[in-house]
Amino acid sequence: MAPKRSANPGKSARYYAKNPKARAKKNAAQRKRNKTSANKKYRAELNAARRADGNYGKGGKDYSHTKSGKLVRESSKKNRGRQGANGKSTKK
Repeated sequence: MAPKRSANPGKSARYYAKNPKARAKKNAAQRKRNKTSANKKYRAELNAARRADGNYGKGGKDYSHTKSGKLVRESSKKNRGRQGANGKSTKK
């Protein structure tokens, strides 16, 4: 089942909703990035943490990597919206 649409979407979500060509380009790049072994390992680590916590598949907060490498719970909007200049990650 697809996630519910936000009642208060962020700036990027509003932009991609209005610009289908830009959204298609972003999704193509994301599909390519998601196939890399580094990204698979990253997702597996977060999924393992959610399983251990008993939250896997139940919605709720995301796990986020901190600068020290620790995992912390954080709202998905804050976690996924945090992106530094030139695409450089700005970990919590």
